[in-house]
Amino acid sequence: MGEEKEDKSKTLEKLAKSEEAEEILQMVNRGIEFTKEILGENERLRFRVIQLQEENNELLRQAERGKLRRRLEEELMRLEEEKQRILEEYKRVEEQNREYAMRYVEVEEENNNLANLYVCSYQLHSTLEFKEVVQIIMEIIINLIGAEEFGIYLLDEKGKLLVPVAMEGKDLSSAPSFGLGQGAIGRCAQTGENYYAQDIEGTQRERAFEEPLVAIPLKIKEQVIGVIVLYKLLPQKTQFANVDYELFTLLAGHAATAIFSSRLYTEAQRKLSTIKGFMELLTH
Repeated sequence: MGEEKEDKSKTLEKLAKSEEAEEILQMVNRGIEFTKEILGENERLRFRVIQLQEENNELLRQAERGKLRRRLEEELMRLEEEKQRILEEYKRVEEQNREYAMRYVEVEEENNNLANLYVCSYQLHSTLEFKEVVQIIMEIIINLIGAEEFGIYLLDEKGKLLVPVAMEGKDLSSAPSFGLGQGAIGRCAQTGENYYAQDIEGTQRERAFEEPLVAIPLKIKEQVIGVIVLYKLLPQKTQFANVDYELFTLLAGHAATAIFSSRLYTEAQRKLSTIKGFMELLTH
């Protein structure tokens, strides 16, 4: 009996040990499985970390590209503004150049006209023959002012009536005389001031004798001796230039002096001829 109990005890002990070993083995297996799971999860997390790092790097690269794009856009805007500023400056300089060029042409034309007027004034004062003086004045008006139809009126000896003495482009025999203060021409002689028609741009239309385009008084100091009257300009000259208005004054002064001198000379010659004739009568 004692042996049987001992055998049972050993058997139970073995069985207990076997169960304990099995339990330990199971625990070990579970530990192994858990370790595997942990290792797998760790690998998965490590891979995820790498993915996140790559995503983060990509985001950083995108952010850098965004910053670069913004910098490029800002630089492009700055360059565009600079281009607009340069274009505006270029336009301003071009406009100034055009103005300078136009002014240069005007000054050059003015110098040429003044030089021509100097030559013409020399011609005017180189003769005392009345007809030659009038002819030179007519040529000056054609060549310097560019008139096609015009005339010269002079006051009579009494200084009350403007009488036409020369016409270009109009019939002299049909030209009327004008009293002081009568019409635009008479008022020009009376006031001693230049007259300009209200439609001064209408340089090509036909005008009656009493409707001049421009009337310029011939004055010696403040004494008016006649009027130059313009009716129509040449086809190639559609309007007056600024220099023309200066030429009017200069021409009027030189022409008045030349006409006055030639009339004095003619009158002196006439008186001299009369005296010579009278002396010849006395000596015979």
